[in-house]
Amino acid sequence: MASKAQVLYDFTAEPGNNELTVKEGETITIINQNIGGGWIEAQNSRGEVGLVPEDYIELNKEFPAFPGAVTTAPPSNTANFTYPDLSVFDAFAPAATPAQNQASNGNDPWSTWNADPSGGSNSNWPSNPEGTQTGKGAADPWGPVSQGHPQAYQGPGAEFDEWDDEWDETKSTSGYSESGDAGGLQRGGTQASAMKISLNKFPGFSKSGPELYLLCKQIAKGKDKLPIYVGEVGPVWSYPETQIDCIVADPKKGSKMYGLKSYIEYQITPTTTNRPVNHRYKHFDWLYERLLDKFGSAIPIPSLPDKQVTGRFEEEFIKMRMERLQGWMSRMCRHPVISGSDVFQLFLTYKDEKDWKTGKRKAEKDETVGVMIFTTIEPEAADLDPVEVEQKCEQFSKFTKAMDDSVKEILTVGHEHWKRCTGPLPKEYQRIGKALQNLSTVFTSSGYQGEATLTNALTAAGQTYEEIAQLVAEQPKKDLHFLMETNNEYKGLLGCFPDTIGVHKAAIDKVKEGDKLVAANKITTQDKVTMAKRLSTMSYTLQAEMNHFHNNRIYDYNRVMQQYLEEQVKFYETIAAKLRQAHGQFTTM
Repeated sequence: MASKAQVLYDFTAEPGNNELTVKEGETITIINQNIGGGWIEAQNSRGEVGLVPEDYIELNKEFPAFPGAVTTAPPSNTANFTYPDLSVFDAFAPAATPAQNQASNGNDPWSTWNADPSGGSNSNWPSNPEGTQTGKGAADPWGPVSQGHPQAYQGPGAEFDEWDDEWDETKSTSGYSESGDAGGLQRGGTQASAMKISLNKFPGFSKSGPELYLLCKQIAKGKDKLPIYVGEVGPVWSYPETQIDCIVADPKKGSKMYGLKSYIEYQITPTTTNRPVNHRYKHFDWLYERLLDKFGSAIPIPSLPDKQVTGRFEEEFIKMRMERLQGWMSRMCRHPVISGSDVFQLFLTYKDEKDWKTGKRKAEKDETVGVMIFTTIEPEAADLDPVEVEQKCEQFSKFTKAMDDSVKEILTVGHEHWKRCTGPLPKEYQRIGKALQNLSTVFTSSGYQGEATLTNALTAAGQTYEEIAQLVAEQPKKDLHFLMETNNEYKGLLGCFPDTIGVHKAAIDKVKEGDKLVAANKITTQDKVTMAKRLSTMSYTLQAEMNHFHNNRIYDYNRVMQQYLEEQVKFYETIAAKLRQAHGQFTTM
């Protein structure tokens, strides 16, 4: 007997892609659940058959509850780490923040800082930060909300390596959100854009977070170390002599499942090998998840450009996505830790399918993830005092929050200016041009023989204003576009900082509990010293990351403002030249 399913969300079929359009609340018949890639074959009440995303439907059957299934055993100790018993922190854990405190600020990843005088060290981040709407045309790529990344795919560990579907699912196998919904695509069209960090990597423990690292008994071996040096500006990462970069280009449409499903594949060419490799968006998505899992507690990993269900094969959308993938990859290339990591190098330089799959599985088995990334970091400097650590953390928190507000202001103003330049402003110039040409027509009708020069000049002036209208409408794509893209990119990056800083604030709170824990015989005095030393390592990491951020910020804004102003100069010089030409056609009396 064929099973029935209830449609949860509207889905519009992509023409020529064997998909089935369904509406929320509709009942459909499941024909084949084994299509793969996150799709099922179904038939609607009208007898139409096609593919539907499996996350858009709910089977009409109930599953029994198994109360014991939620119990998770503590993980066994791995080869590199011996994990501590973290129940010692239970007695000193702060009370949980009521859910309603987050509800009113669910669209602001910084709202926790504003509402919590402690700076948000309780790690209660809003589950639905800055969102975006999918399916927007390229003419309005920066609305009042950011371009986010829905974290939506079945996971790189899926059977048969099938991560080929090019649509938005709500599943995420990464487990980065304790609430389970942070970063998921909301079917109203809103997506999350803030970075998600796994603060519950080992759910068998009574508590989770930075204490996993602070009390870890065994640290990674020397070959895995990431050094931090103290330079003129303070702690800095160790940078390679030659900076890597790559080019994302040549998007091509491919197909799978005997042509039933289509996708876009991009060619990525690294400067180190000049040998191109091909990747789908799903592969970028997998890379993002791996980087976030491994480095997210220490390094802000900005989201990928958003997915969308419909219009994904339109030329304008492909062009915009490729441009944003290029920006994301270039930013990753510029980070010395990320660009030098095995998983990133695999993405850029794999030799064949076997090499790719071997490297992929190795990356997925990496044990140094979450807060344990700090075990690989080795500052080449004296330990910092916990008071200084807290001061630095608060300083970075205030700066990133202030910059986030300023970036949003630029995006809002730029968005309004873009609309004005492509709407009412060109129309005003067109009206001036038409009015001048109409006046010329009236003068011509007078029959007076001596005014041909004037009427011709009036007509030319009117045409000049019509040309100016066209220039005004086209100009934002030449200058404002790049300024907006840079700020949009920084908005996504800044949205990651509350989580990264939150890890450090949580660690500070744990170290502050040290005296109480020693007094209660929960930890030893040596454990307390070790915690303070490791907190210092975390602070050096945050400072190195902030110095990297500042260095890139200065470079990026210098570059984009020079480009913007150069284009503005060309724009106004072109208009001035046209006006001078029109002016020269009038006779000097």
